[in-house]
Amino acid sequence: MSKLTHLDESGAANMVDVGDKTDTVRIATASGCVIMQPQTLELILSGNAAKGDVIGTARLAGIMAAKKTSDLIPLCHPLMLSKVTVEIEPDEALPGLRVSATVKLTGKTGVEMEALTAVSVTCLTIYDMAKAVDKGMIISDIAVDSKTGGKSGDWQRS
Repeated sequence: MSKLTHLDESGAANMVDVGDKTDTVRIATASGCVIMQPQTLELILSGNAAKGDVIGTARLAGIMAAKKTSDLIPLCHPLMLSKVTVEIEPDEALPGLRVSATVKLTGKTGVEMEALTAVSVTCLTIYDMAKAVDKGMIISDIAVDSKTGGKSGDWQRS
């Protein structure tokens, strides 16, 4: 097993020095979902939620969050992201909304945290905008699905 890279020899938290790493194209995708009552999903999809366009607002919040990850997660590097996409799809089987985010850059460190942050904030925004009608919504299954680039290479959830 690899050692934790954010801990120094004494066990203290520190920011990893990525200065000597090679710039590579790095892409990460994460996903999650918001489970809700069928009526809540219907309300969101119809565009009749009291706070407005839930899906559009949540997508924008996720993109903005990816760009602010280093402000939220103490040891993350500030990154110049080249692309952030957030997809929100209805899933009547949940019932609810499935969220996925893909983040890309050319740089020295990966973008898994940015993809996870985008998904998390997208889900939180969906909850915030619909909580007046469904306080029992559940945010679930947030995970990295894949990452490419860097020294450790490509990885995909099986």
